[in-house]
Amino acid sequence: MRRKRKRSPVLPILLIILLGMGIYKLPDLCRNHIYPRKYSEYVEKYSSKYGMDSNFIYAVIKTESNFDPSAESDVGARGLMQLMEDAYDWVGYRMKDGREIDYDHMFVPEYNIEYGTYLLMLLYDEYGDYETALAAYHSGRGNVNKWLEDSALSSDGKTLDDIPSSATKHYVNKVMNAYSAYNNLYK
Repeated sequence: MRRKRKRSPVLPILLIILLGMGIYKLPDLCRNHIYPRKYSEYVEKYSSKYGMDSNFIYAVIKTESNFDPSAESDVGARGLMQLMEDAYDWVGYRMKDGREIDYDHMFVPEYNIEYGTYLLMLLYDEYGDYETALAAYHSGRGNVNKWLEDSALSSDGKTLDDIPSSATKHYVNKVMNAYSAYNNLYK
């Protein structure tokens, strides 16, 4: 006849302690690794200068490049905030930027964050809400302006009730979810 072995209470207690520590450390893990605030000196500087919420800018960078300054998309968007050359040109013109920089400088974090934040400020000023500004950032102002004229997509002609492009809708949702996470983690 086999005798039952007595189980040691040490293992379950150790597991409970480790689980408790893990839950306690989860916000730090999220802050430091999942939703970091890299390049904060530039994000804070240009968010403040252009009147934008820094958590919103972090959410855009997280979504666009996951904080990789050398990121380049298949269509040629560059840097942390994934600026296209025509957007870079338009922002430089609107900023009246007389510095000796060119589109290659969009791989430099400070310039990219400055230009991207300025572009988002212009779009936010034009449309009045983050979701519509993000749709324009992703699909272009021309597309968004057409969508705003369609009463099936915009009941007021100022904000989008629906986004007809699934890629843009996904992008806007992804940035807004990241923005919500940043707001929850960095109150």
